Amino acid sequence: MNEETLRITDLHVSVEGKPILKGVNLQIGRGEVHALMGPNGSGKTTLGFAIMGHPAYRVTSGRIDLGELNLLSMEPDQRARAGVFLAFQRPVALPGVRMCDFLRHAATNIRCPDRKAGDGLIPMRQFRRELEATMERLRMEPEFARRYVNVGSSGGETKRAEILQLATLRPKFAILDETDSGLDTDAVRLASRSIAEIGGRQMGILIITHHEQLLEHNRPDFTHVIVDGRIVKTGGPELAADLHKHGYDRIRALEAL
Repeated sequence: MNEETLRITDLHVSVEGKPILKGVNLQIGRGEVHALMGPNGSGKTTLGFAIMGHPAYRVTSGRIDLGELNLLSMEPDQRARAGVFLAFQRPVALPGVRMCDFLRHAATNIRCPDRKAGDGLIPMRQFRRELEATMERLRMEPEFARRYVNVGSSGGETKRAEILQLATLRPKFAILDETDSGLDTDAVRLASRSIAEIGGRQMGILIITHHEQLLEHNRPDFTHVIVDGRIVKTGGPELAADLHKHGYDRIRALEAL
């Protein structure tokens, strides 16, 4: 299997005994942008959590593979070290943990996947220079790095913190779960532009969204529609535009036939 591919095969996932995903098939190559759209409760977030290994999301059958790696046999931190990243729809706050320290530890673990507890971190001076350059590119104030992670942050600030993590960790594959949720128009446009600058040919991106606006600077190679736990339609960027304009009623009607 191509090591540049994230492959989801006939994936079934339950939460508290209730089936949510009912046979999802999806393949993402590095350098590709995929959009996943669907009504509330259709399984979009469940797919992201299942890929990352959230313990509350039980995979009852199917596979998730990253190249030759069976992700289902790996813990969430091992999946992250292998190159998978999830930007949360509702990021949590970490009181007492400064963003710069959080990112330095995370980046060290990602870049040195065999690192043992107690081994050295990326040298502070080196990491500070890198972080400052990344934040300047993302048009973020330097003070942001000294704040506790998501403590007292606005919705837009928490989403930008996720984007900063994405830029710092540089994963092979990124799942962005409604990064536009709760943001105003200008903030969504800034988020869209920042994601596009980070991505490029080395990163496969799955953008979970209800709206077309986040895709403004991230024209999807493929748009997938998920309804009731199944991907029922796949198209190009024009499908995202059509869904934004007309909603899901026509697709629901076709599924009911």
